[in-house]
Amino acid sequence: MRLVIADDEVLLRQGIARLLADAGFEVVATAGTRDELINAVDRHRPDVAIVDIRMPPTHTDEGLTASQELRHSQPELGVLILSHYLESRFAMRLLQDQPERAGYLLKERVSDLAVLTDALRRIDEGECVIDPTIVARLIGRRRDPNPLVDLSEREVEVLGLMAEGRSNHAIGELLFVSPKTVESHVRQIFMKLGLEETPDDHRRVLAVLAYLRA
Repeated sequence: MRLVIADDEVLLRQGIARLLADAGFEVVATAGTRDELINAVDRHRPDVAIVDIRMPPTHTDEGLTASQELRHSQPELGVLILSHYLESRFAMRLLQDQPERAGYLLKERVSDLAVLTDALRRIDEGECVIDPTIVARLIGRRRDPNPLVDLSEREVEVLGLMAEGRSNHAIGELLFVSPKTVESHVRQIFMKLGLEETPDDHRRVLAVLAYLRA
């Protein structure tokens, strides 16, 4: 998998690059600014870009804005946002137009290489990956009105794990139920959210977006 890494913190940028290179990924370029990120992606056409939200010159949302622009021009590009900030609104901005091949993790997850590499592979395969800490915050939020009101407690739990990017098999292991039972819960979630199967829509991603918006 070919990667571009964009972060204005030089040590962090170089550290992530070395860790991922040692794990078998091909880091084709690194960037420290918004413009360097755009140029690197245009030049190297990576599979996934790892991007910090806040970059020079204003350190507000340059990285996120650049990611949105790049995904419009290169829909096949996967983007993994790494941030110090626990902000669900940033995750929603990234996912609202094109939820496939996108993810948002807190930078503290970088210390667990397995979490980072798993997120990259899932994004490259077309999934949507959200940091469990953000999911936990969303679970605790008041939801009124709530599009998930018809879901059972177990179905909401399954949907929360889907939002973390978990496969049906992984959800089954976490909840100590069979994959067949998980599949049944997922079908009920789709039905209750009114997500009919179509060739143009990814129902799993749409269900996650409904969960995040709730």
